[in-house]
Amino acid sequence: MSFLRTISSSIIALAATLLLAGTLHAADVSMANGSVQFHTPDDWVDILDTQGDPEVHVFQVPDTSATGKVSLSRVTVTVKQVGDISGFQQYVSTSSAKALTLPGYKAAAVPPRPNTFVYTAQESGAQYSYSERYWLKDGNAIQLRCLRPSESAAGPAWKAAFEKGCDGIAAKLK
Repeated sequence: MSFLRTISSSIIALAATLLLAGTLHAADVSMANGSVQFHTPDDWVDILDTQGDPEVHVFQVPDTSATGKVSLSRVTVTVKQVGDISGFQQYVSTSSAKALTLPGYKAAAVPPRPNTFVYTAQESGAQYSYSERYWLKDGNAIQLRCLRPSESAAGPAWKAAFEKGCDGIAAKLK
């Protein structure tokens, strides 16, 4: 019986190791057949990517504080084929309308910028800060959505690094 227990333990340990090894740290990302390219900070973890239309990449931004154990800070880049400015405007309108339905939605008091939406909303009982930016490039609507807990025990340095990472991607997506 101990032989089977040892084998079972070994299989579980191997599976856990493979799962951890399968977690991809982000770096250079190419989407929409190479027309959308950007680089993420090395400590961001690529937790989801889909192919097709839309094409989506989701990155976890690690927060090692107590806040990070219950809240998931993440950045999503979505690329959707729209063809022209009319399709782009429709995509932005539809996406921003979804934000209005989030529990506790409240627009942030920041100067308006074109195709940019900054707001807070509730997620799993916690207050989150959202930033959504949109671009039209080569017939594709591109959405960059950055969300993090409004308050994190990680402190202002972590928040600044999060914002810097989002701004870095935004600069490449323009």
